[in-house]
Amino acid sequence: MKRAFSTICIFFLALLGLQAAQVDTLLVHSESMNKDIKVLAIRPDKALKGEQCPVIYLLHGCTDNHEKWLKVRPDLPEIADREGIIFVCPDGGYDSWYWDSPIVKEYCYETFISKELIAYTDANLSSIPDRSKRAITGLSMGGHGAMWNAIRHQDVFGAAGSTSGGLDIRPFPNNWGMKKYIGERDENFDVWNNHTVINQLDRLKDGDLAIIIDCGVSDFFYGVNKAVHERLLQLKIGHDFIARPGGHNNTYWNNSIDYQIKFFKKYFDKE
Repeated sequence: MKRAFSTICIFFLALLGLQAAQVDTLLVHSESMNKDIKVLAIRPDKALKGEQCPVIYLLHGCTDNHEKWLKVRPDLPEIADREGIIFVCPDGGYDSWYWDSPIVKEYCYETFISKELIAYTDANLSSIPDRSKRAITGLSMGGHGAMWNAIRHQDVFGAAGSTSGGLDIRPFPNNWGMKKYIGERDENFDVWNNHTVINQLDRLKDGDLAIIIDCGVSDFFYGVNKAVHERLLQLKIGHDFIARPGGHNNTYWNNSIDYQIKFFKKYFDKE
């Protein structure tokens, strides 16, 4: 009896071992920046077996890198397997804000995120090559980058999110390296106005993107997130907006990403 029980346990453990997401650090070449970019890719068992899966692109914040989201949520591989979703986490540079900089020509992170990385993912990671199966979100600087890229490339992304995102950069002219890439705010008002997410919202029509935005009420970005929410309401653009207790930290993001993944999974299944 003991031998039979042991055999059954080994059998089920073996089955569990066969279903495990794979985590890889890849080097993706950027023609626009003439360099290789590190990208963390988490592929569920389904994708490893050749089945095409939807993708969520996760962007990190200022001063972090491609490993940030796995540190925030170490169980992302388990989530990938459970939901059948590929997670792609690119290195967006120390403080790129995911623009194509009009000043620093070798900083073309918008082109990398919305063109080069998409092409690589679809060619190599068993993703579904359709906007209806692509979502992009991020934290802090990455929240800005996700919304910036999704709004400006609606042919690429079907859903977008932001958690604790810097969705209006103008109140922060001396923070997080932004002026290195778009100039001093007071000398370049037009550039700053044109490089902030809140001023991109007019590009949207209701239904163009599935949008989820959240921010902790103790976060220094809460005011600009609320302003974006109110502007979307004025434009009559449907979206989810969540304000909950919390600040600008890993504890908040560890919790908030669950709601974003659930939102995107619902979108993928519906589409």
